[in-house]
Amino acid sequence: MTNSLLTNTSAMIALQNLRQVNKGLNMVQEQISTGKKVSTAKDNAAIFAISTVMQSDVKGFESINQSLNLGSAAVGVARGAAEKVSELLTEMKGLIVAAQEDNVDRTKIQTDIGNLRDQIDSIVDAAQFNGLNFLKGATSTDFLASLDRDSGGNVTASSISVDAYSLETTAGAAVQGLATTTTGVNTNRDSAAALVATGNTFALDLEGTDTQTAGDVWELRIDGRKFTYAVETGDDETDIGQAFKNMLDAAGISGIAATWTAGDGTTDGQLDIANTTGGAVAFEVTVTDGSGGGLGNLAGLDVSTAAGAADALVKIEGLIQEAVDASAEFGSAQKRIEIQNDFVTSLTDSLKTGIGALTDADLEAASARLQSLQVQQQLGIQALSIANAAPNSILGLFR
Repeated sequence: MTNSLLTNTSAMIALQNLRQVNKGLNMVQEQISTGKKVSTAKDNAAIFAISTVMQSDVKGFESINQSLNLGSAAVGVARGAAEKVSELLTEMKGLIVAAQEDNVDRTKIQTDIGNLRDQIDSIVDAAQFNGLNFLKGATSTDFLASLDRDSGGNVTASSISVDAYSLETTAGAAVQGLATTTTGVNTNRDSAAALVATGNTFALDLEGTDTQTAGDVWELRIDGRKFTYAVETGDDETDIGQAFKNMLDAAGISGIAATWTAGDGTTDGQLDIANTTGGAVAFEVTVTDGSGGGLGNLAGLDVSTAAGAADALVKIEGLIQEAVDASAEFGSAQKRIEIQNDFVTSLTDSLKTGIGALTDADLEAASARLQSLQVQQQLGIQALSIANAAPNSILGLFR
């Protein structure tokens, strides 16, 4: 290689190598200091973009965890309150059974029943979490449950909806429009009850000329099982009769068969519910304006007379079932929320693991690389020093 005072090729090569070593050394030192091999977009644009999106999802799921925790707590309060109401109604049933005897003080028993009813009101009023009470009203509440991202990057939110289940004891105002007897005779009443023997039919006669008011609530009970239909704008008797038939068909109650016959303009529509089982079945139908609570029949319980005690014994079964149904609904909703919460927690952990695999530095490898580069740096400095000293050999030619 030609020696030159103007161009020191060896020094240039040594300098290039030293610069490359210093660059690698700076990169490794940055990995060690940040703990990441991809901390900015310039490190790896594709990995940085993917990890940033995943990190945003993690933040979203962490917020969802908080929403689900609040939801579980709110529903848990409602479930616990509904279970307590069930216990009080069961205790009330014991008092009602005792009132069936003639040699008891029904007045005192009625006082005890009234106290239990007041306690139920107190529990229902107190069953709120952060102002949300699932035992009052009929609205539903949505709790954010997931963020679903498709292959195109579009994100949609999904929620778990929890319906309120009223256990209020206020009685709804009765409305006209219900006509029923076991023989199907039109009596135009707002409520009717009957004990139907095996082989007989409970006939609900629906007047085609009656105007149905949106918001009215039709309730059919069969041995304590409740079926409810809320009238919507534009509904007529056919909507109500067909709705009840569909609900009974879906329920599949053993020994019960429903048949709906629509009216023709001159005759009323009729829902026939045949009892083919081996025993009498209690039927009850009521129509209210929707202002009452799920335990509205509590307001009318009066065991001070033999007739009132007998009526209360029939109604208490439906009330207990109402509270049990509420407990089951809230229990199921709370379980679903907790399952989703566990899944979101697991998913968040998996995302964090994935982000780490993409961006975290291997500190063991970085440590070994650091030592290697430090040695190369020292050697590079020495090589550059030797190369820079090479032109001094030209002075020997002039001695």
